[in-house]
Amino acid sequence: MSEYLSPVYAVKAVPVEKVVANDYNPNIVAPPEMRLLELSIWEDGFTMPCVCYYDSEADQYILVDGYHRYSVLKTSQRIYQREKGLLPVVVINKELSNRMASTIRHNRARGTHNIELMCHIVAELDKAGMSDRWIMKNIGMDRDELLRLKQISGLASLFSDKEFSIPNPVEEPTPEE
Repeated sequence: MSEYLSPVYAVKAVPVEKVVANDYNPNIVAPPEMRLLELSIWEDGFTMPCVCYYDSEADQYILVDGYHRYSVLKTSQRIYQREKGLLPVVVINKELSNRMASTIRHNRARGTHNIELMCHIVAELDKAGMSDRWIMKNIGMDRDELLRLKQISGLASLFSDKEFSIPNPVEEPTPEE
């Protein structure tokens, strides 16, 4: 059995034009913090790579984490020129539901989220067949938060065609959930 190697050990420089944002990131950064991020990247350089999924069919890197660093490279002419339009990227190879969960884990470890977009993600994961237990485990929600997001969303489809019940936190999820 081979030893696991974290993606960070395979950082690559990717032309920013080959990178695209995902359509589900609920993270929001206020303008003062964006200016601070631009200054940080200017003063310190990129100190963290962006996390992407590589779509070989489209020959594109789809962001999983790092949207705001990517945005700075695209909008700051001085950084774009200095970095020669290259974005530091690591690649993870996961299906969409797991990429969504990765995005949320990265974001929640750092800050706050837009509730409306979080509701949308919960709805998308639910539509993708992910169980409430899977959602709770993979995006770090407790049962009350998940219930609130489902209620706030107002989407009857979240509750249709199935009995709604969020598992008690004392039950340990199985590895496949």
